Amino acid sequence: MHDRYAVIGNPVAHSKSPWIHAEFARACGQDLQYLSIEAPVDAFGATVEAFRAAGGIGANVTLPFKQEAFRYCAAASQRARAAQAVNTLVLDRGAPWGDNTDGVGLVRDLENNLGFALPGRRVLVMGAGGAAQGVVPSLHAQDPERLVVANRTPDKARTLAARFEGTIGCSYAELTGAAFDLVINATSAGLAGELPPLPPLQTLLAPGALAYDMVYGRDTPFLALARGAGVRTSDGAGMLVEQAAESFSIWRGVRPDTQAVLAALRRG
Repeated sequence: MHDRYAVIGNPVAHSKSPWIHAEFARACGQDLQYLSIEAPVDAFGATVEAFRAAGGIGANVTLPFKQEAFRYCAAASQRARAAQAVNTLVLDRGAPWGDNTDGVGLVRDLENNLGFALPGRRVLVMGAGGAAQGVVPSLHAQDPERLVVANRTPDKARTLAARFEGTIGCSYAELTGAAFDLVINATSAGLAGELPPLPPLQTLLAPGALAYDMVYGRDTPFLALARGAGVRTSDGAGMLVEQAAESFSIWRGVRPDTQAVLAALRRG
């Protein structure tokens, strides 16, 4: 019987994670099965327990369950505790254990795949939910000159920012007049074809800036607007592949090469 893994979210039918992990398994000579499971929004824990009972030994967690996954785990890694969100579950060590590979996945995509060095840069993260929580600790650890979290509900941004020394939390309106070298959309607005209420990108994005949307596989309004402002853009495909590779190494003890998988993903 294959070792069983899954991605759990709602919605999850669009997820490329089953294909990515199948490619990793093939390249690394690993025998596993990776499923896609859509959990009811009010039954995440029950869904995970049913998967465990059916032989599941590990899972990735996506929207909207990353914070609930953190609460579900009996123990978690330091980076998951810093994020207070979990995207990687280990289910074959007794009590459920959680990790968060989003932050390291984003940093590796920025630095290794996109050639964007973070130290000394001015960085804006849009959103304060589970996706933002997963990456802010890793961004903060890279010693940016300035790290700002903006959200429609500014108190949520301030609460998240307060956990990391020197980080600023604010509303979108408070960004007026500020300029950033890297702007990361960690909201789900792009999935609905929407855009956070930002100041004009011509002023928000400094010359030579990078606009990055964690949504992958579609041209979001944020990326289209950023291109119109004349800056470099990237979707979250590289982050998806890099965080998946980190999860795979946690589960299987071997780190897959990401470049061929990322290239194939971008070719569609």
